[in-house]
Formats: sequence, structure tokens, C-alpha cells
Amino acid sequence: MEALKLSANEIRYIALFESMTGAVTKDCIIDEDGRKITFIVKKGDIGLAIGRKGANVQRVSRALGKKIEIIEYSDDPAEFVANVLHPIKVKSVDIGVKDDKKVAKVKVDMQDKPQAIGRGGKNLARIKNILKRHHGIDEVIII
Repeated sequence: MEALKLSANEIRYIALFESMTGAVTKDCIIDEDGRKITFIVKKGDIGLAIGRKGANVQRVSRALGKKIEIIEYSDDPAEFVANVLHPIKVKSVDIGVKDDKKVAKVKVDMQDKPQAIGRGGKNLARIKNILKRHHGIDEVIII
């Protein structure tokens, strides 16, 4: 797995986030439209990052003027997939190789499937990007 390349903006956001929350941050992803920032925090630091009743998230969101999403990292790809999809309940994750590509088949409830995929596949594209960056998963299939 190659090292993550972060832009100057992402590094600044991480520094601000860590100073305001005390949580160790592994990654920062800025959405294309620039309205939402996703922080991936060290396993066990999710509570610290969110803060009591979401106080830290709200403070960081106000300071940056953007929506904030926090995901807890895991070395276990299946657990990380469930964390990325939270609050959607993941029934199972099957990670395999097909045509020399690492593929994650994620089973969710039928009523949660549209939310997991998102309008025009936007959520699915974001999920694929995060999983590719951290676990080298090339394809995500929601079933």
C-alpha cells in the first residue's frame, strides 16, 4: 500500500481538527464540491473526535464552514467497510479478487440500499474512493 498524498489544504484541515478534538487523524478527504470534509480517525478515537453530544463535530464544522463526517479507521477491511457505511447496518462483507481487482461485496437491508448508493451513485463513488485509499479495494458492490 502506497503512502497517502495529502494537499496543503488537507494537512491544514487535519491540524485544525486534531487541535480542536484531540483525536489522531489518519486521513482527510474533501468532496469535489468542497462542501463536505471527511476525517478518518485512529481506531478508538471516534468518541474523542465527535465529543459529548457532538460538540467537537459542531465546533469544527462552524470553524471550517463545512459539513464534517468522521469515520473510524480499522486494519480489518470488512470492519472498515462497515464503519464507512455507518449508520447503515451492514449484514455482511465479502472481500475477494476478481479479474486481478480487489472486490468488496457488501450486503445491506433492501431499504438501506438506496441510501448506500446515493443519488446518481454519489455515495458509492465516495465509499470506493475511501476504500481504495486505505485498503486497495478497487470495486464495491452493494447487494
